[in-house]
Amino acid sequence: MCSTDILLTTFYNFPMGIKKIQNELGRKLKALRIDKGLTQEQLAFEVDISRDHLSNIELGKHPVNIKTLYKLAQFFEVDMKYFF
Repeated sequence: MCSTDILLTTFYNFPMGIKKIQNELGRKLKALRIDKGLTQEQLAFEVDISRDHLSNIELGKHPVNIKTLYKLAQFFEVDMKYFF
C-alpha cells in the first residue's frame, strides 16, 4: 500500500467524521501559515491555489485535494499526516 493509499484510508476511517477533519486540517494549516508570518494571498500563490480557496480550506468549508495537501506539506516541511 503506498503512502497516498494509507492517507486516504486514514482519512475515510477517521472516527471524527469528514467535517471535523476538514475543520482540524484548516485550524492546523492556519496556525502554520501564521507562524510563518504569511498572508493567505502569499501562501495561496506558493501552492498555486486561489486565496478564496485557501480561506475556505482554513475555515473547513472546502476539502483539500491530495495534490494541494502535498504542496502544503512540502512548503511547511511537515509530513502530510500532520494535518490529520
